[in-house]
Amino acid sequence: MGKSGKKRIIKILDTTLRDGEQAPGCSMNLNQKIDVAKRLELLGVDVIEAGFPASSPGDSGAVKAIAENIKDSAVAGLCRCRKKDIEIASSALSKAVNPVFHLFLATSPIHMEYKLKMKKEDVLSQAAAMVKYARQFCAGVEFSAEDAGRSDPDFLCAIFAEVIKAGAETVNIPDTVGYVMPDEFSRLVRYVKDHTPGIENVVLSAHCHNDLGLAVANSLAAVSAGAGQLECTINGIGERAGNASLEEIVMALRVRKDILNADTRIDTTQIYATSRLVSQVTGVKVQPNKAVVGENAFAHEAGIHQHGVLAKRETYEIMSPESIGVPKNRPINQMVLGKHSGRNALGTRLAEMGFHPDEKTMETVFLKFKELADKKKTVSDRDLEALIMEASPAVPETWKLEHWAVNTGSALGASGTIRLQHKEGKANKTVSLGDGPIDSIFKAINHIIGKEPNLELYEIGAITGGSSSQGEAMVKIRWHDRVFNGMGVSTDIIEASIKAYISAVNAMEWELKK
Repeated sequence: MGKSGKKRIIKILDTTLRDGEQAPGCSMNLNQKIDVAKRLELLGVDVIEAGFPASSPGDSGAVKAIAENIKDSAVAGLCRCRKKDIEIASSALSKAVNPVFHLFLATSPIHMEYKLKMKKEDVLSQAAAMVKYARQFCAGVEFSAEDAGRSDPDFLCAIFAEVIKAGAETVNIPDTVGYVMPDEFSRLVRYVKDHTPGIENVVLSAHCHNDLGLAVANSLAAVSAGAGQLECTINGIGERAGNASLEEIVMALRVRKDILNADTRIDTTQIYATSRLVSQVTGVKVQPNKAVVGENAFAHEAGIHQHGVLAKRETYEIMSPESIGVPKNRPINQMVLGKHSGRNALGTRLAEMGFHPDEKTMETVFLKFKELADKKKTVSDRDLEALIMEASPAVPETWKLEHWAVNTGSALGASGTIRLQHKEGKANKTVSLGDGPIDSIFKAINHIIGKEPNLELYEIGAITGGSSSQGEAMVKIRWHDRVFNGMGVSTDIIEASIKAYISAVNAMEWELKK
């Protein structure tokens, strides 16, 4: 598009809580979903797709809770082109300040023949009828042509024309299976824009999957072709290979506005904190070389690169860490937190990082901060982030750790002793044998809670470098058909593992009692 013409503002629909959560192992509980939604609102997302209300009572309840908590962003619920789906979504979104019904129906020949078993004319009439029906409940209606990337362009134009006449405010072109090439997608978007009656009166959107690693490239191609909304997720999470990554799209538009002549309303300084939150609550780590938010995104190890960056940052950096909310190379005279730092200094640093804990949480964090500062010379931002996450459990604590001990050796095997406090006041202590210290202590916890969930994932790592670093553990456990995540931090990696396992157990206990 070049530099000519007025810069366009591209709307961002974030589907982390719907499409992103559908990825294996990315499930979140209700409180975690609300936390993520509030962070997306702070980020400046235009539309938060909160879930698929008709898919389950739990999803409907989550959409309802998010709709009641979000005021500045629109809240969307996904619906098939069925009256029942629309009615359930209407109930879930009844308290939303700005509700959106996101209807979808497949339009590719393979989907219509084998999945829908419907003729073109039937698909077209059903789409129009359901959009018209949804408009009885609210003005915000979006229609998505599922598998548009493999659909006949003329049929796309025809169905979009009909749903626009029926009242759709947004029409979406999804590359549902991540099949299309950027040039191909650009031509498709441009063709739809040029051959659909009424398209000038609605928002044209694009939703790209990453099966060939082209989701962001295709999304930017859609912008160049005239799309006014992009649909994406934090960290690019989603089904199969994931979705277009919000942070990559937003920063590409911001850095290359000279070419794309477009921008978003996103507050980019909130990107890093949002990325970290999603990683924490889903238990899915961001790969180190991930664009924009990966740990190595602003790291320079090669000598020639280091020399260039020290001389002038722009030699090897096209954006600054500060632009996405990551402090970098903080000057020596800037505040460093340690055991002599006070509550006010801690609160100021947390606010700079985008955290605004309530008084009760702040008191807990400050006490934990003092304990950690006694063990470490300085406390890093990653340490603080971990303390905040630990002090704000997403679910009530059914079980709380009181004491633990392990005995292990090459010739002894391992025994784990643990004492847990139940929320009703009863303390339980037991000893178990295992293949190692972690196995023995996890078995002891299972004995106390009276359940034996399957351990699906156990990961440990250091939050920062050095022998005094905090250890971070992530756990996923499965109970029947549900997976529950847990995270724990401590300067002792075994204790971090115990905290992570108990966190997952508490999530399981809370869900089972709902």
